[in-house]
Amino acid sequence: MALNIISNYAANVAHRNLTASDTMATRSLAKLSSGTRVVSARDDAASMAIGARLNATTESLKTATVNVNQANSMLQIADGGMATIDNILVRMKTLAVQASSGNLSDTERGFLNDEFVQLREEIDRISSSTNFNGIQLLGDGGDVAINFDDLASGASGAALVPAAGFDRFAITDNNYWATDANDSGVTDNNFQVSINEGTAGQVIMTVTATIDGTIDRVQSIDVTDYASGGTTAIGAGENATLNFDELGLTFTVNTNFSETVTYVEAGTAGSQDFGSDASFGAAGVNSTLNTVNMAADNGQQLQQTVDFQVGAGNTANDRLAIEFTAVDSETLGSGANGAQTSIADLTDNAIDTAANAQNAVEVVSRAIDDLQRARANIGTYQNRLDFAGQNLASTQENTESARSTLLDLDVASEMTNFTSKQILVQSGVAMLAQANQMPQNLLRLLQG
Repeated sequence: MALNIISNYAANVAHRNLTASDTMATRSLAKLSSGTRVVSARDDAASMAIGARLNATTESLKTATVNVNQANSMLQIADGGMATIDNILVRMKTLAVQASSGNLSDTERGFLNDEFVQLREEIDRISSSTNFNGIQLLGDGGDVAINFDDLASGASGAALVPAAGFDRFAITDNNYWATDANDSGVTDNNFQVSINEGTAGQVIMTVTATIDGTIDRVQSIDVTDYASGGTTAIGAGENATLNFDELGLTFTVNTNFSETVTYVEAGTAGSQDFGSDASFGAAGVNSTLNTVNMAADNGQQLQQTVDFQVGAGNTANDRLAIEFTAVDSETLGSGANGAQTSIADLTDNAIDTAANAQNAVEVVSRAIDDLQRARANIGTYQNRLDFAGQNLASTQENTESARSTLLDLDVASEMTNFTSKQILVQSGVAMLAQANQMPQNLLRLLQG
């Protein structure tokens, strides 16, 4: 081979091989550092695509396992509530059997009847309050709501509108407003809002709570600073919240509320008080319509079925529909077909006579059977969920194994490969150095 100065063929060959060896060593190092056999699609496009799907399936199965555990927790709460109701029914049957005996007078039966009725109400309370994350488990959820129909009709609360400064109302103590001592429902519970001149230029907002038709609580707060130009005046487009915690109420007010306070403040001897003016200020409302009634609201309803995602796909087989049965006083005792007398039908004189008590024994016995059917249904789903969880665990294990086979790196094998590439790189560097020395031989010819 001719010796020349312009081209160093040997160095070019050594450099090309060194570059290839360095590239392979770098890729091998990337695999070792990441722990995966397929760093990019160039390594194995098919395996990367399959592996990505398997990885997505694995993560979905993990979430489905969480769903199964949550479903089991939900059913456990339902079963716990039913266990308590079962104890109550046992006690109710005991009372009914005792009241059936002729050795008792009506006075003693009255004592037993009082407990019987209270226990029945406790069944309804438990069925209403037993829920999981807001999902009713044993019956419809009882609640109280503000009667917004009355506000709109003008018959009641028509003055508490945005034009007068009132945007929204919220109940923060449902138990207080659900009070019903006279068995007439919650419709005779209401609150009244007044804004009056106080002493020394103050403006006082007073809310009066009426329970069962009788004034029960009164709370007042100083709203003087909400007047236009005040330290807490409400700007255009802004809102503020007034908290009447003693009454379990909050009011969200807007910029018109500042105008209302200003108008009241400008009155003389209460001449412009909110709650007494038939044509109140710029709002143009009759502020005597300032009483808001409550309304019964069933709240969250018991769903017939609750679907749980227990698979990684989007088919019917990937979901499990859990059915729930109401176990309140309206249902218990009515029998499997719902055609018989329930314990709610026993009225408030359930066991006040021997005849009524004897009838109650039969009704409560049916109620116990109804409860056991509902509880057995819950147990069936619990067992089914246990098997679903076991299947998910097995499927997740095998899916992860399949993904590992495709994507996970055989470290020992790759380390051997990396060592080989590393030796080639070191050899290439040495040979490139030698090739770069070869043109030095030409200097001897030129010097000769």
